[in-house]
Amino acid sequence: MLLLLLAYLGGVLTIVSPCILPVLPFVFARADRPFLQNGLPTLIGMAATFAVVATLAAVGGGWAVAANEYGRYAALLLVALFGLALIFPELSERLSQPLVALGDRLSRRADTAAAGHATIWPSLLLGVAIGLLWAPCAGPVLGLILTGAALNGASATTTLLLTAYAAGAATSLALALLAGGKVFAAMKRSLGVGEWLRRGIGVLVLLSAGAIALGADTGALTRLSLASTASIEQRLIDSFRGHASMPDVSLAGEDTSLPVEGKMPPINGAVAWLNSKPLTREALKGKVVLVDFWTYSCINCLRALPYVKAWADKYKDQGLVVIGVHTPEFAFERNIDNVKRAVTDLGVTYPVAIDNDYAIWRAFNNEYWPAHYFIDADGNIRHHHFGEGSYDRSERVIQALLAEAGHKNIATGTVAVDTKGIEAGASDTVRSPETYVGYRRAENFVSPGGAVHDASHDYTGAPAELNDWALSGNWTITPEHAALNAENGSISYKFHARDLHLVLAPGSDGKPVRFKITIDGHAPGDSHGADVSADGEGTVTTQRLYQLVRQQGPIEDRTFEIRFLDPGVQAYAFTFG
Repeated sequence: MLLLLLAYLGGVLTIVSPCILPVLPFVFARADRPFLQNGLPTLIGMAATFAVVATLAAVGGGWAVAANEYGRYAALLLVALFGLALIFPELSERLSQPLVALGDRLSRRADTAAAGHATIWPSLLLGVAIGLLWAPCAGPVLGLILTGAALNGASATTTLLLTAYAAGAATSLALALLAGGKVFAAMKRSLGVGEWLRRGIGVLVLLSAGAIALGADTGALTRLSLASTASIEQRLIDSFRGHASMPDVSLAGEDTSLPVEGKMPPINGAVAWLNSKPLTREALKGKVVLVDFWTYSCINCLRALPYVKAWADKYKDQGLVVIGVHTPEFAFERNIDNVKRAVTDLGVTYPVAIDNDYAIWRAFNNEYWPAHYFIDADGNIRHHHFGEGSYDRSERVIQALLAEAGHKNIATGTVAVDTKGIEAGASDTVRSPETYVGYRRAENFVSPGGAVHDASHDYTGAPAELNDWALSGNWTITPEHAALNAENGSISYKFHARDLHLVLAPGSDGKPVRFKITIDGHAPGDSHGADVSADGEGTVTTQRLYQLVRQQGPIEDRTFEIRFLDPGVQAYAFTFG
């Protein structure tokens, strides 16, 4: 219920988001008509269509992407005819093609409704067209919903959350439409300019259709700062998470309660186990268990990993069992050989469950990387923590559960971890967010024309504003990554952080890909990352996260570029520290 409310509130906020601008003319074209026969059916059609299309796009395959594209073309034609009918009603009457007649009816049937012959179908159909075209700015709330949908597959929950989001947007539009209708009616009565208002809206409809056709709704408008809702949405998410958080744990006289959050679910369903035979919930009774959900290219997981390894070593002889549940985010993380290599390279010696089918993830109802669940000797979940940080508190929870289980001479204090390289904690100067390269979750992409889905395309451009990024060269952008089709292609990003990382993979043939990076047009020098030399050179050899920049000087806005000297590389996501 809380997630539905969060999704609804996120949708309400879209009214002050710049990405709503292209659909406003379509909606307000009916502002002077009866709301129940015109505005309401339009908004219902828009919300329902968006929920269905967004669900298919998140969980469907290439067929869903193609179907949505054809649907958008048809919708663009429909609303363009609608705009022409508003501007040239006499022209539409003379045209005999079925689609033109349909566009004319969309603009005129509401007049019949007002005269007592009510029908909602033209307005509902217009709403369907708007739902096919609407591409809301992907803020934190919508990003959370779509990420969950992509990871957990098709479900009623996915559709309900997307429907709640669309209903929130429709609610705010309805309020604006009701207010706008009164203004329009007053202008028509007092100024006698009803026909000119009609034609003016028709022009705006055509301009909006053109903007959507050119990709401005998902390109330039996502970077406008008219009213950024991201910070508001993030506060909403944080407050909802906080609602479910547990009280602080201390062994120094403060609140030491650790209420039972539920029973530990079964941990069967892993496709393989590393460092151990398959474990079961029943076999772990009597043990204190820490379950760590992670994936090997997740920078937040890698920063938390040194602490998890240290706890496993420190308390392994005192009754603690640590289980790493490796649940993949990207397709290459499903490759068990890749995971084995990462486990070895990272020095993970405790049991790791390969959760490629998300069986354990779903059993815990988990949503985050990393996520730590602390389980007592009776099999009860007593505490959880999502994300990085709170390491001292988490260790005190382990100590408290071991003491509760009757273990003696429990080690005291907290581990001192000397993190280096990628595993070093994030700095407090980060102003750049995690940024996905695949079009399913991409934001702030500024190459002219936007992303061309699932087809090779020559890209140009360079970032001008903080957190903008661009491609140069011939690339194919898929839902998950961008693949370079020819040598000498590049990615540039304007960032503000100490560290810059990029998840990369060689091509399907596995051949290494050479690259060279620059910072503000120069070799990185002392600011090179662990996977780059001082002159900026490096090689993509395996599918993993690469640390490309670790700045040594003042942390300022910098322009990063990575140029690939060989084709085939696949780029997935930027992270910062």
